[in-house]
Amino acid sequence: MTTREIIEAAAACKKQIGLADTQTKNRALLFMAEELEAHQAQILEANAADMEESRGIYGEVKLDRLLLTEDRIAAMAAGIRDVAALPDPVGKVLRRVERPNGLVIEKTAQPMGVVAIIYESRPNVTSDAAVLALKAGSSCILRSGKEAWGSAYAIVTALKEGLKRAALPEGCIGLIEDTSRESSRELMTAKGLVDLLIPRGGAGLIRACCENATVPVIQTGNGICHVFVDASADPEMAVNIVENAKASRPSVCNSEEDCLVHKDIAPVFLPLLADRLGAKRQAEGKPPVELRIDRRAAQYIAGTPASPEDFDTEFLGYILGVRVVDSVEEAIAHIAAHSTHHSDAIVTRNAESEKKFLAQVDSAAVYVNASTRFTDGGEFGLGCEMGISTQKLHARGPMGLEELCTYKYIIHGNGQIR
Repeated sequence: MTTREIIEAAAACKKQIGLADTQTKNRALLFMAEELEAHQAQILEANAADMEESRGIYGEVKLDRLLLTEDRIAAMAAGIRDVAALPDPVGKVLRRVERPNGLVIEKTAQPMGVVAIIYESRPNVTSDAAVLALKAGSSCILRSGKEAWGSAYAIVTALKEGLKRAALPEGCIGLIEDTSRESSRELMTAKGLVDLLIPRGGAGLIRACCENATVPVIQTGNGICHVFVDASADPEMAVNIVENAKASRPSVCNSEEDCLVHKDIAPVFLPLLADRLGAKRQAEGKPPVELRIDRRAAQYIAGTPASPEDFDTEFLGYILGVRVVDSVEEAIAHIAAHSTHHSDAIVTRNAESEKKFLAQVDSAAVYVNASTRFTDGGEFGLGCEMGISTQKLHARGPMGLEELCTYKYIIHGNGQIR
C-alpha cells in the first residue's frame, strides 16, 4: 500500500475504534499479546536480519536499541496486558460544573482520532504505540526507521492477528512501507487525516517534524539528563544512583549524561565515582564509563578534559560529563543552560537544597534521591508509553493513555437560553 492509502485507511477506521467499548478494546489487546508471543520466532528471525544488515553501519549502543530478545518480547507482551488492565480513559469526566442557571458542564476525555508516530531503531515502540492508541480509542500509523522495518513488520503482522480475532479493523494499525523521507513528509502534511504526530528519535528527526509539519506535533525530547550531587549527599547512595542513571542502559533518553558535584563533597565523592565507573566495572566485565571532566574535577580524578560542547551532547553511550559547582544555585543554572528538560535529579539530605531544586529545575521529571532511569511509562504505572514529551502544552513527561486523549465539553440543559 502507498503511504496515502495507509493514512486514509487509518482515518476510515477511527470512528469504529473511537466508539468501541472497553470490553472490546481490552479483548483485542489480550489477543494481541497472545499473538505477539505466538509469533516470537518470526519476530526474532526478522530482527536477526535487521541486526545483520545494521552491523558495521551503527555502533553497539544503537544496535542494542535495535535488538530484540525473548525477554524483550515477553516484556512487550506484558506491557500490552498492563495497558489492558488500566482504566479506559475515553469518556472519563475530567471536571463537572453546575452553573447557577442549571446547566451541567462536563469536560470529557475523547479519542484523538488518528495518531501517527515516526520513530527510529527501537522495534518495541511498534507495539507500545499501537496498543496505547487502541486503548485510547484511536487509529495508529507507524513509520519505523529502515534499520528496524523488518522487525516492525513482523510485530505488526502479529498485532493484526489479534485485531482480527477481536473483529476490529486491521487498518487501525498501519505500518508505512516506504522508509524514505518522502513518507515522513506525507505524514507531516496529512492535514485533515492525521490528528496528532509524535516524532520519537534523534534531535534531527524531532527538529524536522517541528519545522515542517502542518499537523499537530508533540515534541518528544532527546535527553541530556543531569544528576547533581549536593554537599550533604550520602556518597554511597550518590554513586549508586549515578552508576544506574548512566550505565544501566546508556542508549535510552532517560540515561544520565552529566554529573554535577558540589565542591564540598567533590574530594570524597569523585574518587569513589571514578573507581566505581572505571576499575570496578572492568573487574566485573562491564564496559567502563569514560569521564569527561572539567578543570576542577581534574584536581581529584583522572579523565578526558571536557570541551564546552560535551555538556550539550547526548552521548547515548558510556561517556559521562563531570563538572564541579560551588552551590545548588550554580547547579540549577547549569541545568537551565544545558538540559533538554527531560529528567534531572538531585542527591541530597538538605531540605533547603531539595526545595530549591524542585522549584527551579524546569524539566518534565525532577527527582530527589533517585535515578533518572525511572522516567518511563511502565515505571510510572502507565503500562507503557508513546514517548517522553519535553514540551509544556497538552502533554509533558511519559505519554500514556490520558495524554493520548483530547477532550470536549458536554453541556446538559433543560431549555436554558442566553
